[in-house]
Amino acid sequence: MKLSALQQSYLNRRNNSFRGSGPLDSSSDSAIKSPAAVFWLVLHGLCCLISLVLGFRFSRLVFFFIFSTSTTTTNFYTTPFRNVANDLATTVLSSTPVVRSNVEVPVVNKTTPNSNSRVVVGRHGIRIRPWPHPNPTEVMKAHKIIERVQREQRAHFGVKNPRTMIVVTPTYVRTFQTLHLTGVMHSLMLVPYDLVWIVVEAGGVTNETASLISKSKLRTIHVGIDQKMPISWEGRHKLEAKMRLRALRAVREEKLDGIVMFADDSNMHSMELFDEIQNVKWFGAVSIGILPLSGNQDESSSATMEKEDGAMPIQGPACNSSNNLAGWHTFNSLPYAGKSATYIDERATVLPRKLEWAGFVLNSRLLWKEAVDKPEWVNDLDLLDGVEDIESPLSLLKDHSMVEPLGSCGRQVLLWWLRVEARADSKFPAGWIIDPPLEITVPSKRTPWPDAPPELPSHEKTVVSVQEHIVKHTPKARSSRSKRSSRSKRKHEAKVIDTQVSARNSEKN
Repeated sequence: MKLSALQQSYLNRRNNSFRGSGPLDSSSDSAIKSPAAVFWLVLHGLCCLISLVLGFRFSRLVFFFIFSTSTTTTNFYTTPFRNVANDLATTVLSSTPVVRSNVEVPVVNKTTPNSNSRVVVGRHGIRIRPWPHPNPTEVMKAHKIIERVQREQRAHFGVKNPRTMIVVTPTYVRTFQTLHLTGVMHSLMLVPYDLVWIVVEAGGVTNETASLISKSKLRTIHVGIDQKMPISWEGRHKLEAKMRLRALRAVREEKLDGIVMFADDSNMHSMELFDEIQNVKWFGAVSIGILPLSGNQDESSSATMEKEDGAMPIQGPACNSSNNLAGWHTFNSLPYAGKSATYIDERATVLPRKLEWAGFVLNSRLLWKEAVDKPEWVNDLDLLDGVEDIESPLSLLKDHSMVEPLGSCGRQVLLWWLRVEARADSKFPAGWIIDPPLEITVPSKRTPWPDAPPELPSHEKTVVSVQEHIVKHTPKARSSRSKRSSRSKRKHEAKVIDTQVSARNSEKN
């Protein structure tokens, strides 16, 4: 009975709901047919179409501009951005220490607080900053903060206890010395460690080389050798080996403690090299990229060499699967057979002579006569004095297997070897200073200045010469005197005439 009563009540409520929906539907139909409802429906559809084209809620924006004033629009867009900027400023100031000083800093291009410094594009605001920065002190603070952050990153993630870099560079005065030595000098100036630069010069110490290396502001040791540099590449290799040994003796005499690296003036170094060689314990080696192709070669010869061996020649240590030194990698020199240069001024490819010194680094304590924990597999430096031809620093070692491969076990090329030289008899200005000035070989058709030089101002005319001063100013003095005398004569004559006229008038009376 109860179940039937519940079913009967449910059916009655359902019938009542359907009966009551009639007038609602009729009213909705009548509302839709009204012109006002049709107008707003069409307007809304139009706004929806425009919003699809423009990409943001255009209908809301139109409604906002119609039913709001200009003051509310400015407050609507500027207030949220100002609040965000103020919040960011307060958080930055609270997290960073404030440095107070009594000195007032002048502000450049200071904008008034009432000026509008933001542009609204859609729903995003763009803040306009004056340039340059209104406060130069803040700019310097930013640079100091960046420098401090880099220093802290280097201290935490870099080398913990860096050692001094001892760089050995053989050189001599020639046409391309300034070109090569300037590149090496600027690379050494960027090294973030203590550095000692030993420059060994063939033909004795010259003022030109001394003035060039003095611009680096580095600690330098300038040593000279009386022997001049020969014009053949083989003789140059031998003399450069003697020059490097002379620098190693200077390291032993001065007892310089650090890492010795051989940087020729024609090498190009990566900054990662100076970080990598800090990991060496006693004796290490890195890979070198050889750039043997010369721009003076014929196109046919360079094309044949590229076809025969297109890979970049690389020289350096070779490791096995366990990352231990297994041997040495040298490039194939057969494509350059008969095309390599014998003399320095030849138009041919310059090849390295076996293993280059620039690919090796060593601990300076290996050169000392008395050093703590000095290994036994190192030869004494005095034993190399009588040797005429020293091919590489491997002559210092009794066991070559003790070399430590650096740069991901020789897989990274951290420096490049390039020998480009001019003729031995080529003339170049001393210090690359053009004095006297060059002659005009191609005249300019149009110049921004007039043909005749402008006249000097009056205060600069007197600084010409003493004779011109006398010649120019004597007629001026005479002319001024003559003008004064003529004026005095006129005044005197006028006075005489006045006296005569006054005398006649008195006689008549």
